[in-house]
Amino acid sequence: MLTKKEQRLRRSRQTRARIAQQGVVRLTVFRSNTHIYASVISDDGQRVLASASTAEKEVREQLAGKGGNTAAATAVGKRIAEKAKAAGVEKVAFDRAGFAYHGRVKALAEAAREAGLQF
Repeated sequence: MLTKKEQRLRRSRQTRARIAQQGVVRLTVFRSNTHIYASVISDDGQRVLASASTAEKEVREQLAGKGGNTAAATAVGKRIAEKAKAAGVEKVAFDRAGFAYHGRVKALAEAAREAGLQF
């Protein structure tokens, strides 16, 4: 019997394998109970091109410390899109890391799309 974390990691491995075959830059998301993190990783998987999270000082000040809600995820989505564009990335593959496309993960993805990232 797999634990909940092991099940999520199994799903994430399948997604990452498909993205690696495509050879595109990926936007990966990790969420904990208190924070949400987003990173843009190069197509070879070796370098982080941009990252944003609710643990950053500027985002914490903007959100008044609440990092575990959809408003925080929306702020992180906009921020990661801005940073990715500054790094010269326009098109990414969305890697939800085995998390359901719902709630905070969905809010981050939609905010990144609105801010100009294509996926």
